[in-house]
Order: sequence, then structure tokens, then C-alpha cells
Amino acid sequence: MDINYELYKVFYHVASTLSFSEASKQLFISQSAVSQSIKTLERKLDQVLFIRSTKKVQLTPEGEILLRHIEPAMHLIQRGESQLLDAASTGGQIGASDTICRYFLVPYLKKFHEAFPNAHIKVVNQTSIKCVELLESGQVDLIVVNYPNSYLSNVSSIKKIKKFHDVFIANQDFAELKGKKLSYQELSKYPILMLDKHSTTSEYLHRLFQQHQLDLVPEIELTSNDLLIDLARIGLGIAFIPNFCLSEQTCDLFAVQTEEELPERELVIAYNEQVLTSKAAKEFLSFFD
Repeated sequence: MDINYELYKVFYHVASTLSFSEASKQLFISQSAVSQSIKTLERKLDQVLFIRSTKKVQLTPEGEILLRHIEPAMHLIQRGESQLLDAASTGGQIGASDTICRYFLVPYLKKFHEAFPNAHIKVVNQTSIKCVELLESGQVDLIVVNYPNSYLSNVSSIKKIKKFHDVFIANQDFAELKGKKLSYQELSKYPILMLDKHSTTSEYLHRLFQQHQLDLVPEIELTSNDLLIDLARIGLGIAFIPNFCLSEQTCDLFAVQTEEELPERELVIAYNEQVLTSKAAKEFLSFFD
């Protein structure tokens, strides 16, 4: 049975107040409109829902049955609307990789929490490629990802927030490479440790080698830059990581230089402006203006 939700909404207010005039005030419509809606609902259901008199309005037994079902449904709808409004004003979801969260986002999350202690930002950890999928499906409000990123073609807004270079790092087992500048062909002869094929970093490095007519065959592919650093530290190969992952804890490693400077990349915030409703997400985005 196809009955407009607005008719049930009018019924609920009349049944709750037992007053056509009070229902009209709550709904901000005329009393005649309320009366017409009830008549339409009764006609569609082929049931009399109210007993009307000059002094009062009463529910019929059929009206009481309907109210028992409509009332909890209305409460569920109202609760859902309330939760959506609360989420829009106090919550937001950000998608980012583990590396970007750990080495870049943490200070901004701390700053946001200090400025808005009652707001809640949830961070969803995924690769930059998977983050785009989360954004397009509406599961997150915005994402912080590596750029260039071919998967961002359908995203309406991209804000560039940080430039960085990638770097090859190794331990003292490769000390003979210190002070040298290797061609990509020479570098390809060494065991390369890098992120797996489900990352924009993997796409970027493979494309870079392909531009030099070289086929890159990594020794090890992982999902974590931290693990790549750990494996480079024990001499399993030369790791390829973003330079913002370097810290005092990596001082036992050295950068392997290349003849050609590695192209610059960027971190960007991507979002769909027309559907960015979360106030918390908008406030977080403003930190990068």
C-alpha cells in the first residue's frame, strides 16, 4: 500500500494530542490541511480513525491499533534524525594510511582535540587507494593521501598540504654505496624493499622505472613503511620510503643517492565539497588553510 509518510505524520500528531488545532500548530500547517490529510488517510486505509465531536476528538479502535505501530516508528525516525544532526555537528571521519597518520596527522589531531574537546574525529586506516573508495562510497568525510593518485579523478576537491620526496635507505651492509649516485638500472640490481602493489607508492615507483625502460622486481613488498625501515636496518635490502618517515631513530641508516633526483610528491586532502556536511570535518579541514 503506497501511503505518503506525511499522512502518517499528521495522524501521529493528531492522535498524540487528540486535537486538530494543536496538531496544526505543531506541524505549522492549517487546521483544514490537517483535517484533509486525515480524511485522505482514512480513505486510503478504508478505516475510520477518529471519532469527531464539537468538544473532543477520540481514537477509534482502528485508530488505536494504528497508533501503536506508528508511534514507535515516528520515534525511530526522530532518533535517527537527531543522531544525524549530532554527527554532523560533533563528529567526522577521516581516511588515511598508517604512515600518514603516524608521521603527519598526529600533531593536527592533537591540535583539533585541544581546540574542540567535545568533537569526535574517527580515523580509518587504509591505503591511499582504498581511502579513495571509502570517500566515494560516503564512508568517510575526507581523506589524506599521496598525490599523484590516479584514483582521485572523480573527487571534486583536492587541497595540497605538504610536499615531500621519497628516499632509498640502507644500512652499513651497503656502505660501498655511500657517496655514489646510482642510475635506476644500477639500483635495480640491488634488493629493493617497498610497499605492495595496492599502494600509490608502488604505482609511482614502478612507473618511474618503466619510464627508463626498466622492469622493477622488488625483493620484498609490505604494507608498512615502518616494517620496511626495520628490514633495511637488519640489511635485507634497500627500502623505499617517504622522507617524512625519517627521524633520529633512523640515524643508523643512510640515504642511497640516485643520478636523477626523485620527483617530488605531495600529501593532499581530498573531499567532495557538495556532500561534506560534518562540521567537525570542516573545522579539521580549516587547519590546512
